Amino acid sequence: MLCGRWTVLNQQQLRTFDENGFLVLEKLFSSRKISALREAAVEIVEDFDIERHRTVFRTDDRDAGRDDYFFDSAENVHCFLEDGALDESGELIRPKNLAINKIGHAMHDRIPEFTAFCRQPVIGEILRDLGLEAPQLWQTMYIFKQPSIGGEVRWHQDASYLITHPASVTGLWVAIEDATRDNGCLWMQPGEHRSPLREIYRVDWETREGLLTGLDSTPWAVEKAVPVEAPAGSLVLFHDHMPHYSSVNTSSKSRHAFTMHVSDSRARWSDENWLQRPNLGVFEL
Repeated sequence: MLCGRWTVLNQQQLRTFDENGFLVLEKLFSSRKISALREAAVEIVEDFDIERHRTVFRTDDRDAGRDDYFFDSAENVHCFLEDGALDESGELIRPKNLAINKIGHAMHDRIPEFTAFCRQPVIGEILRDLGLEAPQLWQTMYIFKQPSIGGEVRWHQDASYLITHPASVTGLWVAIEDATRDNGCLWMQPGEHRSPLREIYRVDWETREGLLTGLDSTPWAVEKAVPVEAPAGSLVLFHDHMPHYSSVNTSSKSRHAFTMHVSDSRARWSDENWLQRPNLGVFEL
């Protein structure tokens, strides 16, 4: 019990998060709750007009390809394609259900199943255990990591893309399917959440153009990296300065995951962030 309320995380878990910068809570969510998210995501893909929108999400171009469809997803639910789903002329070469990289970024506002999942009291309590006084949910994504073509997500820190003053963002990554080394699980660098922020992505809203610029030349400590394998239903929590990565999924199995990014209301959300919510406001947890 902490400050008159029940806590979810014990002292050992809190120490692990403080020391390593991430924490895995295995099988926190029931198969029923996980299945509800998966079914809702499948329905979104079924309704998606792939002939109208063919924006590819990739990270190997240093985020140069962000467009209005991407920026507008801050308050909407948009589907983004895998690079390997299109041929050189931009024609689809995979079935639609196997072509989607991710759905984002306001699923918690727009889709009832995701709203209900994010409203679970246990999520807010965990975040308060970590020290967030009043957690605010800014973005949500459903990531497919498709078999054979699920794209690499390069080493990065979330604070590069979700800027608060002071830094306060916590990532929550829910395994919808088993995440293993074979199908592209997350990799983390224990303790490196104390390392400098390497890059920052800012948007000039007059031109609606974003630019990723370097801040610190400290190399990624890849020799310290460990795979974060997690069975379905698990929750991975991580600090916004934690370097993390996932490889291309070359296996025959997908690796579905649902992610949330939360800040503390005591921190100021940057006007230069790509993600702005002038119409929806802030989602309190």
